[in-house]
Amino acid sequence: MKRRLALCAGWAGLLLAAGCASPGGPPKDAGAGQAWSGRLSLRVDSEPVQTFSALFELRGASHAGELVLTSPIGNTLAQLHWSPGEALLRNGSDTRRFDSVDALIEAATGAVIPVGALFGWLSGREDRVPGWRPDLSQIRAGRLQATRESPQPRADLRIVFERA
Repeated sequence: MKRRLALCAGWAGLLLAAGCASPGGPPKDAGAGQAWSGRLSLRVDSEPVQTFSALFELRGASHAGELVLTSPIGNTLAQLHWSPGEALLRNGSDTRRFDSVDALIEAATGAVIPVGALFGWLSGREDRVPGWRPDLSQIRAGRLQATRESPQPRADLRIVFERA
């Protein structure tokens, strides 16, 4: 369960859902970036297959931001905060510290997830990342899908979002 939770928090930074959550509040520092909220789902074709879905609020930018994951009934599952030189994963009373958001994600998932590209993808930019294939054809409708084909295992991230 902790691995699954960490996997989701790490994919922040990443995201098959069928509905939208209510918009989150404004970014803590309006000049620091943008904000999105909605639902995300992640499927990793590992052995066994891992899946996760949650409501999310994402604020900030690739260099400094926050991702909050909640259950459909509103319980906070995890909070991820990052800034230059530090990334924190909070899960209840447990806090894990990492040197960067990339290090946090790699520790949680076993692979580096393109957090910087995620912000670009949500903004409608097709930022290129080796091994990843984003599908931005539904971005104006508030839907994003990205597939990691390498390294293995394959991962499918789907996000249904609103800009907050």
